[in-house]
Amino acid sequence: MIRALPATLLLATLALAGCDSHPANLATANLNTAEASEPPAAQPPSEDGRPSFVGFDRNIYPGDAHLSELHQHFAFTGFWLNNAPGETSNTWAGHRPQLLAAGFGFLVLWNGRLDAEIKHAQTRDKLTPTALGRQDAEAAIAAAQREGFPAGTVIFLDQEEGGRLLPEQSDYFFGFTEGIAASPYRAGSYLSGQPADDGPGTNGRRITITTAQDVRATVAAKHLHPVALWVAQDACPPAPGCTIDPKAVAHLHPSDSGTLDAQVWQYVQSPRRPDLTRACSTTYAADGNCYAGSTTDLPIDLNLASSADPSHGR
Repeated sequence: MIRALPATLLLATLALAGCDSHPANLATANLNTAEASEPPAAQPPSEDGRPSFVGFDRNIYPGDAHLSELHQHFAFTGFWLNNAPGETSNTWAGHRPQLLAAGFGFLVLWNGRLDAEIKHAQTRDKLTPTALGRQDAEAAIAAAQREGFPAGTVIFLDQEEGGRLLPEQSDYFFGFTEGIAASPYRAGSYLSGQPADDGPGTNGRRITITTAQDVRATVAAKHLHPVALWVAQDACPPAPGCTIDPKAVAHLHPSDSGTLDAQVWQYVQSPRRPDLTRACSTTYAADGNCYAGSTTDLPIDLNLASSADPSHGR
């Protein structure tokens, strides 16, 4: 969950689903009326001819019993290598074989440090942000190897705080991504594609920036290794709301999130953010979450990618 911080940090808020509530009055995502008996195929090509695949993510493993139902609708799933935000254990650990057997592709995630944690490590452990990022990269690499992810898998750093990165956040972020890039794995990041206030421009007018823009600019300026972008942008529009109806998403591509080089677009978060999703509020359940199929006890986030295995983790 990307959190709102004090105004000096100029942050947008995001969220990776993690609640396990069981509301009494539920709606489900707008699905095909026919139950699929085969693995989900790519949606028809978007307007520029590129196919799209829909996947889900959540902080808590959905359970083996739900995998068949979920794969009727979703091509890929998020997979945490460490504790997800707000969790005290990693319920995804050890479940890659079951997900592979069910036919899922992957979005492999590492939960990164909040700004307060980076600062705490500086004062308590005398660790520079860059060293902390490198240390976490080593832990992520070891976890990916334990889980059996092959060389070339993209490991997405969950950058929970949005807007322009503060100096220590940037040092940590690129310490991590450069550490991953030096390994057999590839670096990526789940980060905000939602514009955040970036102060006055040269003409005195307020300007905005997304974390994706900030990261892209730093990579170019410092000639760093590429970072695959998984952007969170649930504002309606451009997001279609809580739906995987082919008619609603077939024309969409991750670049329609507003981040042109995005490889994955998270277009739904559970629970929804009312200020951003007012125009598509009726697509969500009464409790504000998004559900799919008969799995009405599993709040989920929805993602769109041009690959059925965005991390190349099979």
